[in-house]
Amino acid sequence: MRQLQREHELYEDSWEEWYRLTPQERWRESQKLWQFYLAVGGSLDPEPDSQSPFDPYVAPSAAPVDGGPGLRVVRRSGV
Repeated sequence: MRQLQREHELYEDSWEEWYRLTPQERWRESQKLWQFYLAVGGSLDPEPDSQSPFDPYVAPSAAPVDGGPGLRVVRRSGV
């Protein structure tokens, strides 16, 4: 139980330090984190999303999702 309390205190202390920083200091610290992330092999490229209709790697389907024809002719009488 004491270990958990110490971890909680450490976690709170780090947040308190962050909130005491000015916005400019937070920005600089964030830039350091991004530099580290990129240095260890991180990437800023978006991850592929196969669920997205804008994903360029998803092949267009030949049939509509609902199984019906893609276009329907609407006929009106008297036209």
